[in-house]
Amino acid sequence: MAQEPASETGSGGQRTTKVGVVVSDVCEQTVTIKVVTPVRHKKYHRIIRRTTRFLAHDAQNRCKIGDMVEIRECRPISKRKHWRVVRVIRGARVAVSQASVEGVGA
Repeated sequence: MAQEPASETGSGGQRTTKVGVVVSDVCEQTVTIKVVTPVRHKKYHRIIRRTTRFLAHDAQNRCKIGDMVEIRECRPISKRKHWRVVRVIRGARVAVSQASVEGVGA
């Protein structure tokens, strides 16, 4: 009886996926993703936005600040990084250039 090779969704069960926005791409092959989750307040019954930051592995360094990406849970790659970028859903709406950050002419 031949066994199939373990895949991403193999013996580990279903892998969680989340959608978020890239807030930092400073590190090599690592991006910081901000995921916003709406939660109902127990007492006041208002919707509150909870934000969580995840470190995700970006092997091709294709993510830029402001991109909306989909990340999937994976094996631990480092101490805090156990998510992998699956795809870039939408590019950044406004390109941030180095000249605008430094304030050219000021």
